[in-house]
Amino acid sequence: MTIVVTGATGHLGRLAIESLLAKGVPASEIVGLGRSVEKIADLGIATKKVDYDDVDALTEAFAGADKVLFISGSEVGKRIPQHTNVVTAASKAGVGQIVYTSAPRADTSDMLLAGEHLATERMIAESGLPYVFLRNSWYIENYNVQQALEHGLFGAAGDGKIAGATRADYAEAAASVLVGEGHDGKVYELGGEPFTLAELAAEISRQSGKPVTYTDLTPEKYVELLVGVGLPAPFAEVLADSDRAAAAGALDVPRTDLEALLGRPVTPLATAIKSALA
Repeated sequence: MTIVVTGATGHLGRLAIESLLAKGVPASEIVGLGRSVEKIADLGIATKKVDYDDVDALTEAFAGADKVLFISGSEVGKRIPQHTNVVTAASKAGVGQIVYTSAPRADTSDMLLAGEHLATERMIAESGLPYVFLRNSWYIENYNVQQALEHGLFGAAGDGKIAGATRADYAEAAASVLVGEGHDGKVYELGGEPFTLAELAAEISRQSGKPVTYTDLTPEKYVELLVGVGLPAPFAEVLADSDRAAAAGALDVPRTDLEALLGRPVTPLATAIKSALA
């Protein structure tokens, strides 16, 4: 069996490969694709320098693949053309199964972020390829604990619960799907232990011994803050919109699916914060 992991040089991709290896998949059966393959040279797998803009290179890289872990692109505004290339290449190569990392409740959410993921899900479904959708909720690592210690937490999520999980948990769940059977056509809503941003600040404060507070802003003010610290406006708007949706419960995803795929409880928030502070 050959498993191809796209975006393999990013945080999630590397963790997924490590999890596949831990589950007994031989390194010779894993191919990692990415722009900076030197970052994963130590894993002992085959690597190919490929990006989402080159449909021909993707098609060649997918040749003979039984399964593809398609990790969504990270460039806001470029996902649709890039994802179209990936799906086109996978179709041309006739891959056995495509496992896509999507967004929570992509088919019903009004988050800006969800639109590109829903379009990709539809492309994959229409391609006729066997598929699995992993609708990952927020990563706990999205919140910079060290910056929070210095400046506090800021956002626009109000008292909305965010079912964040660690990247490692999402990666392990993806690996479980890739090595397992009976997942074709399944859509998994993956969430972790829910917390508000005020609760997150309190946990950082408790473990660090330093006062950390959460300042809730309007989405418009949050965009201004993010742009002020150097984020591109389109990305800032997506983040602020995600907080707006979180305030209404859009990121409060049950942990049932994630724990079923993991075969264990999700990593507790306290454990994730302890690791970030170490």
